[in-house]
Amino acid sequence: MTVPAPRARRRSSTLGRLLPLLLIGALLAPVGLLLTTTWRQTTDDRDLAARERLGVQYLTALATVTDALVEAQSAAVNGRPVAREALNQAVEKVAAVDARIGVELLSQERWAGVRAKLEALRAPGTADPESAYTAYSEATDLLLALHDKVRESSGLVRDSEADSFYLQDSAGQELPEAVVAASRLADLGTLISRRPAAEQPRGLMELTGLRVAALTPATDLVDNLRSAVDGSESTDLGANVLTPLDTYQRSVEALAAYSAPANGTGVLDPGQLSAAALNTHRAARQLQPVILAELDALLVERIDNLDRDRWLTAGAGVLAGLLLSWLAALLITAARRARRRAAMAATHAETPDTPSQGDPWQPAAPDPRALQPIGAARDPETAQWGAFDAAR
Repeated sequence: MTVPAPRARRRSSTLGRLLPLLLIGALLAPVGLLLTTTWRQTTDDRDLAARERLGVQYLTALATVTDALVEAQSAAVNGRPVAREALNQAVEKVAAVDARIGVELLSQERWAGVRAKLEALRAPGTADPESAYTAYSEATDLLLALHDKVRESSGLVRDSEADSFYLQDSAGQELPEAVVAASRLADLGTLISRRPAAEQPRGLMELTGLRVAALTPATDLVDNLRSAVDGSESTDLGANVLTPLDTYQRSVEALAAYSAPANGTGVLDPGQLSAAALNTHRAARQLQPVILAELDALLVERIDNLDRDRWLTAGAGVLAGLLLSWLAALLITAARRARRRAAMAATHAETPDTPSQGDPWQPAAPDPRALQPIGAARDPETAQWGAFDAAR
């Protein structure tokens, strides 16, 4: 009788063992890439906002130097004693700020040049009004260049939000330029009135150029701030900025009126022009800290929102990791159960079948022994006594 060969045990497929891990990897790769990209982008935006706040701090310190410098220039041109104490304090304030964040803002070299120029203004050679006007103009030019450098290196000039961009442009460029140009305009009007009559026409042409240089940034400043208020979601920006802005705008209108030649005769009143420039300077002094404070508040709010987004991204990453771990555990457990069941089925198939007991209701099977010849003893004992029985 032929015995069937045992079936070979089925080996679990390598692909089947790796399938759960492949599925987890397929889910983990895009989720991890998305979360990593979001985290990096949010971190970069937060770092930029924090760097812009450093620029606001530097611009706040530079505002004090600008105010003190234009006042010292007006005093030197008009023959009044120069208040060195206010200018020295402003310089020390900027020096402290530059020592703290100047390396990061790449402003130390520029500030060193400005400070050297301001130190040179203390020399006795600036007593002449014309020389003082030239020396102070050179110093203010360097100071305005430092404003631009701080805006560039801090990233303020590349701000992506409309309201904060208009605010930084107003506080870091338009307002300092307008203040410096208005002061020069008034001082030049004073100098022209003292020059000989033959030189006054040339001075009036120079004065006309300064008038444009003073009114253009002032007008741009008003437009920028109104655009910032209109495009901002902050409810405090308009309430805080519009009132000092209106005061500044009225002072600029007065400056424009008093800086124009009366009735086309080319005659200016230096006293009225100086008073108008002084009012403009005072209005700008009230407006600039408001602009810088609102700009800093917007940056702080942006940093808070970005911190919240980073926490949400981190939380989403942790949750995704937990869900994928749970899914991996389920898939691995299911794969192990499937392999265990397959192994049990293979073991059961390899076990030999046990003979089954006969049915009691069926007739007995015939004796499998071979047939004997007629007369032959069927039993050895019977065959032994057969001859004896025959003799009897």
